[in-house]
This record gives sequence, structure tokens and C-alpha cells, in this order.
Amino acid sequence: MAVAIIAGWVLVGTVLASASYALAAAYFTGRFFARPAAGVSSFPSVTILKPLHGAEPGLGKNLESFCTQDYPGVVQLLFGVQRAEDAAIPVVEELRKAYPHFDITLVIEAYREAANPKIGNLISMLPGARHDVLVLSDSDIGVPSDYLRKIAAALEEPGVGAVTCCYVGRALDNIWSKLATAGIDYHFLPNVVLGMAFGLAKPCFGSTIALKRAVLTEIGGFEAYSDRLADDYEIGNAVRSLGYRVAILPFAVTHTCIETSCAALLRHELRWARTILAVEPLGYVGSAVTHALPLSLIGAALLRFSLPSLAAFAAALAARLYLKRKIDRILARRGASPWLFPLRDVLSFAVFAGSFLPGRVDWRGHRYRVEADGQLARE
Repeated sequence: MAVAIIAGWVLVGTVLASASYALAAAYFTGRFFARPAAGVSSFPSVTILKPLHGAEPGLGKNLESFCTQDYPGVVQLLFGVQRAEDAAIPVVEELRKAYPHFDITLVIEAYREAANPKIGNLISMLPGARHDVLVLSDSDIGVPSDYLRKIAAALEEPGVGAVTCCYVGRALDNIWSKLATAGIDYHFLPNVVLGMAFGLAKPCFGSTIALKRAVLTEIGGFEAYSDRLADDYEIGNAVRSLGYRVAILPFAVTHTCIETSCAALLRHELRWARTILAVEPLGYVGSAVTHALPLSLIGAALLRFSLPSLAAFAAALAARLYLKRKIDRILARRGASPWLFPLRDVLSFAVFAGSFLPGRVDWRGHRYRVEADGQLARE
């Protein structure tokens, strides 16, 4: 009993710290997105590399956003699949018909020596790239019309070796996709921005990695990351290790959350969580403080829902709702329903706890074992 009471009071103290963390995250997220983007003075030729796998929901709309860029420079859109029967191919062909004057290239080739399927795809695609500036972007990403302008401007800045940008969720019309979107918008995004503000996070996201071909060669080409789970993080880390800066743009692209079931959501988020745990173990353990609502519920239960514990719960709820409102205003959209928000917080805590259990990651239908250093081994 005494142990439970002590643990309850410890959690109450942690919850108050968590509430403060949420308020700080709201402030720094607003400050980050208020930064002005650099102006562009030149428009280099660009190859956009899009590794594909299947006709996921929203694929056509996401790919089309890269064909409608307000960019005067030459643009090549390079797609890659690993099978001739891949369902993404008809989507690419429809895009070719809709934009007959756009330079669209499709590579169909499997590179089976890479444990990481996306990197294997990129290795096969790279010989088809015609231009010096390379922009890597995952298949589930949609972008605004000024996307390439902002990337070109950032690559011009002195000392910049790569450019990346944050992403927010785009939900399908089902609860699991909406929960996935809420996890990105109200957990992942503010946590990353706050981490950057305090120098605790140095991200590089698969949503966008733009770099010059010479820099890619310097970091060992795509082959150097063929067995890495966190390939985007590792590429950014390699660019920084050479003394370059990775510019993080003050705007967000959209990631379509294609989850249609609880199992699919948990598989995806556990892969993400175990990826972060593998590459940033101390920071990931410290992120326990971000789970204000679940911690306040546990603390209240241990203290038999005493008045101080309920007050801590109320403080946590108010701080989290304020963060949600701030993020929704920054992103200029309605956001998740209020009733879904506490459920999302409980689910995030469950994923956090589950990521420490022994297990494998599921990626595009394959099972992998993750070594301590983040290396992938296909089972």
C-alpha cells in the first residue's frame, strides 16, 4: 500500500511536468512554423525519386501533387517498383496520360541484396535519375505547389548538405486512420519541434530528403543504408558527420494514414517506435514524460482518486487540449474530434510501453528482426 501511494505521488509530480511539457511544445511549434522561408534565386533541374509499393489509398492524389509544382526549373519524376505486376504501375500510367508533357520515368527492377526494401528500390532507380539535385520522398506524401521552390532556396544556403521537412497526417474516413493522424499531429510533430528547439533532436524525415548527387556519393550512396531500419535518420546523420547542415523547412507536407484496422495501426506505430528506440534510446525513454493523460490516470488510481490526483489529471487534460488547439490553428484545419483525443493519448502510451517488449517489425508484408544498432535482418 505504501509503495502504491509513493508511486502515485511520483506520477502526480511527473504529470505536472508533462503538462508543462505540453505547453512548451505548443509554444515552440508555433514559433517554428512562424519562421519565414528563404527566397529562391535559381531553379536547378531536379529529379524526384518516389519508391512505390502497391496502390495504397490516396496514391494518385499524392503523386499528382508533384506534377503541379509552381517551379520554372526542369523536373523529372522518377518512380520505382520491384515487380512488373505491382498495382502502383497503373496509377503511374494514368499520371502519364494526365500530364503528357511531364518527364515521368518508371523503373521496374528488384534489388534483392538490400534488407531495407525502400533502399533497394532507390538503388535500382538511381541510374535513371537525369539531374544533379535529388529529392527523395515516400509514396504516401502529398506536397503544396511551392514545395520545390522552398527546397531549392534551402539548398542554396551556405553549408547546407541536405533539406528535409516535417509532416502532418491526412486521414481516411475511418477511425484507425484518424487515430494515426492524431498521433502524428499531436504527439510526433510537437515532440520533434520541441526536441529541435533544445538541441535534443536532429531529424531527417523520409517525407523529404533533398540533396545533391555529389553529397549522396560522399555519404556512400544508397548502398550504405541497405540494411538500416531508420534509413532517413541515418542519411541525415551521415550528412551532418561530414560537416554539412541539414536544413529543416518551416512548413509541413502531408502523410496519408492508410490504416484501416487496429492491427494495421499497431504494426505501423510499433515499427516507428522501435525505430526511434533503436537510434535514440535515451531520448525515447525520456519521452515517457509526454504521456500526460495516461500517467495521470494511473496516478489517480494509485491514490484512490484523491483530490490532488484529480487536479493533476485536470491539469494534464487542459494542457493537452491546449496543445491540440494550438496545433490545429497552426495547421489551419479542424483536427481530431475532442472525444478521440484522450483515446489517442492512451493508445500512444500503449505503443510506447509495447515498444520495449521483445518483438519484430512488420514492413510491407515482411517480418524483420531489429538489431541493437538499428540494423535490419529479414526473417
